[in-house]
Amino acid sequence: MPKKIREVKAALRKAGFSSKPAKGSHEKWKHELLSQKIIIAGKDDSDAKPYLEEQVREALELLEKINNDRSQEDKL
Repeated sequence: MPKKIREVKAALRKAGFSSKPAKGSHEKWKHELLSQKIIIAGKDDSDAKPYLEEQVREALELLEKINNDRSQEDKL
């Protein structure tokens, strides 16, 4: 079952992403540690598209890897 747009936004917000409005129902989400941006289109109660869920999952995994690498460097 696909996640709702509001669930995707909540996960990004929890990970430290910020959003800016774009055209129409689009929002541009970014994180200071990542160069890529995530564009979310649709209303909060709509189902997220599979490509969006994949894009968010990959961004969150990359962010987790960056944070783990930084914490390991701090321990040295």
